[in-house]
Amino acid sequence: MLIVHVHVHVKQKYVEAFKEAITENARESLKEEGVVRFDIMQRSDDPERFVLQEVYRDEDAPKRHKETAHYKKWRAVVEEMMAEPRYSIKYQNIFPGDGGWG
Repeated sequence: MLIVHVHVHVKQKYVEAFKEAITENARESLKEEGVVRFDIMQRSDDPERFVLQEVYRDEDAPKRHKETAHYKKWRAVVEEMMAEPRYSIKYQNIFPGDGGWG
């Protein structure tokens, strides 16, 4: 499993629009064979900041994800919403506390 945390800082005026766009992207992403989970988290103390937790079955799944129409649409829609460039950090799963992700 490959886990990616994507850190996103959204301009205040776009917070609600971003939440709509990322939710649509997450729903479509979960239909992909290589996507196990797609969680959207919003900071409680700074609602303009989000972390997306994307869990993939293998190392190639993120590349396939970025080739989908829904990802390309999302990327284009949210581009102007960013307060700063988003960045990601990759993790390897050590122990699935929920009994396994599939």
